[in-house]
Amino acid sequence: MSTILVTGGAGFIGSHTCKALSAAGLQPVVIDNLSTGFRHNVKWGPLIEGDVGDRTLLNQIFLEYPVAGVIHFAASTYVGESMSVPLQYYRNNVAATLNLLEAITAHGSPPLIFSSSCATYGIPVGPLAEDHPQNPVNPYGWSKLMCERLILDTAMAHGLRAAILRYFNAAGADPDGELREEHDPETHLIPLAVGAALGTRPPLKVFGTDYPTPDGTCIRDYIHVSDLASAHVRALGELQGGSPGFIRNLGTGRGHSVAQVLEAIAAVTGRPVAHELHPRRPGDPPALTAPVSEEVSAGLRFPGLSAIINSVTGRLHDA
Repeated sequence: MSTILVTGGAGFIGSHTCKALSAAGLQPVVIDNLSTGFRHNVKWGPLIEGDVGDRTLLNQIFLEYPVAGVIHFAASTYVGESMSVPLQYYRNNVAATLNLLEAITAHGSPPLIFSSSCATYGIPVGPLAEDHPQNPVNPYGWSKLMCERLILDTAMAHGLRAAILRYFNAAGADPDGELREEHDPETHLIPLAVGAALGTRPPLKVFGTDYPTPDGTCIRDYIHVSDLASAHVRALGELQGGSPGFIRNLGTGRGHSVAQVLEAIAAVTGRPVAHELHPRRPGDPPALTAPVSEEVSAGLRFPGLSAIINSVTGRLHDA
């Protein structure tokens, strides 16, 4: 059984990907400092509690396990927080990725999959295909773009096979109920809005109702986390099959506005979503959607918005 090192594997997307790796007959080994991840999410392989910035620990892992691939999720991910503590983001994201790349190249250069973000594009101009100009508007986006550059340069110099996957809006939860969407703090629209409908969270803050969209609220592309996980397993298979590497957006190609999400949650729960209207937040683009290529869409389920909301609703009830 091939061993896959998963950094940040105790987090939301990382834990769902570990489950998908296990289902594909692969053995995930998780390294996570549990600063935002949860020990109870690590169910399909060993947990090594530690930091990707610890080069000694990484060397020990590569010596102890026959690592056949690396999936790198570990990062700080809150856009607003990155504006107030940018150095933390560059240390946790860029410096740690540099450290990981040095360890990878010192131990045979197993293929790497990197968790990137549509935040690298900044404010979009036209469709967000992979060749769209990248001009981030916050330290989080810049940190991810810097990591991409590090990876591409390492691939060029050392023959590293790498896949860079730029996410849009991860949403939903494991359909089997073994994992749920949980963040501390929670910043994702759907669980916040579901909680507001169920009365377990305060009224949702809706930022901006005057965008140039059909209903005035922001439009985003919501992709189910299980589809994201499946895409990582498929990307790993491509790299292990000989692909030199690639960059792909991970989205559905379908956008939903904040108002549409609230309507869908009300329909699923039978309760209106308590919410407050606030001015726009600086830097929030009106719409972010990803044109989906055949390479990305093949084999993915793309459940509708109601199915995503149902999975979150069930997990919140369970909590």
